[in-house]
Amino acid sequence: MHKLTVYGLFFLTCLSASRLIGQEHWPEFRGPTGDGHTHGIGLPLNVGASTNLKWKTPIHGKGWSSPVIWGNQVWLTTATEDGKQMSAICVDLKSGEIIRDQVIHENTEPGFCHPTNSYASPTPAIQEGRVYLHFGSYGTTCLNTGTGEVIWQRTDLECDHFRGPASSPILYDDKLIVAFDGFDVQYVIALDTQTGKTVWKTERNIKYGTKNGDLMKAYGTGSVFDIDGRAVLVYPSAVATIAYDVQTGKPIWTVYHQGMNASARPLISKSGLVIVTNGMGKMIAVKPSGVGDITASNTRWQISKGVAKKSSQLIIEDRLYMVSDKGIASAIDVATGEIVWQERIGGVFSASPVFDGEKIFAFSETGDVHVLQPGDAFSSLAQSKLGSGFKASPAVVKGQMILRGFSYLYCVSSQK
Repeated sequence: MHKLTVYGLFFLTCLSASRLIGQEHWPEFRGPTGDGHTHGIGLPLNVGASTNLKWKTPIHGKGWSSPVIWGNQVWLTTATEDGKQMSAICVDLKSGEIIRDQVIHENTEPGFCHPTNSYASPTPAIQEGRVYLHFGSYGTTCLNTGTGEVIWQRTDLECDHFRGPASSPILYDDKLIVAFDGFDVQYVIALDTQTGKTVWKTERNIKYGTKNGDLMKAYGTGSVFDIDGRAVLVYPSAVATIAYDVQTGKPIWTVYHQGMNASARPLISKSGLVIVTNGMGKMIAVKPSGVGDITASNTRWQISKGVAKKSSQLIIEDRLYMVSDKGIASAIDVATGEIVWQERIGGVFSASPVFDGEKIFAFSETGDVHVLQPGDAFSSLAQSKLGSGFKASPAVVKGQMILRGFSYLYCVSSQK
């Protein structure tokens, strides 16, 4: 399998390679390079226009998982609002027709889930012939994408998510990697993609400074970066972010940033700075070298003004772009952490933005779609409305944007 999640220091080389991948597949949360970049240049400015809506498909239940795509299959998860049924749905990319609607788990007494979360928030991961459906401690299942047959399933990975699961799995080589940062236990685990067996499992060795499990939970998704020729898994948690050897799970370095509920996927800049956020409105940039606690020696900058608590960010050239939960759009100098510009666009945001090679798309919880021009001054290219709102992040393939709203799955394209 391709190392789809590697996004290394040689940014331009990796980006060129990802152009080919991104045209055909969107294999996991935030796409083939894990950073929200796609190269579907030509996506329409007016996302909400009926002329750009290729199809619209109702999706039952409640779920914030983002769609993943392989070939002509779009996969996502959903659940009943009470969590007693958890399902996988496969939609035909060309027509929007539901190909498969399959119950994966039935739960007689599901745990508590906060109303702002769902029982189907983790985004699946997909590769040729297999889709990996993750519902936190309720279970992780590998399905044959052609037949729907269960290839393997794990329901023995325990964790009290306390307010519901949300961390999404990622693929690297023959491993499916995900974190269980719960109220009671906190660990990262790699499963063999062929068998589902544990390859490695590493407990979080974090000095939380509290015995309150609510302050130890997180909802993050890791990223694998090529750092000095070594594949390094960077995985945020509450209070700290830890880097692991992706092959063995052995911790390499830790950076402390405080916070809880960390959810944004880490990014790496062209110059090699790793950017992480703490889930409580703080972002830091760290030089990813050394061993042990590198907080004091390797933290290069930190900011807390206008930082998104839920959504992930974009790095485009030497600027970082984000939209905060309260609708403040920002551009940050990646090298220094200085604010280049900030503008209130309004609304509430949870979904992560995407960049199509020319423009940034951001989606609010009330269905507003903002299209921004990256650069050293704020520039709004368009604003439209589609559906009732978005918490899931978009997927883009073949010049088409697949958007999961609260009740519908949409395919938007300027091409008919």
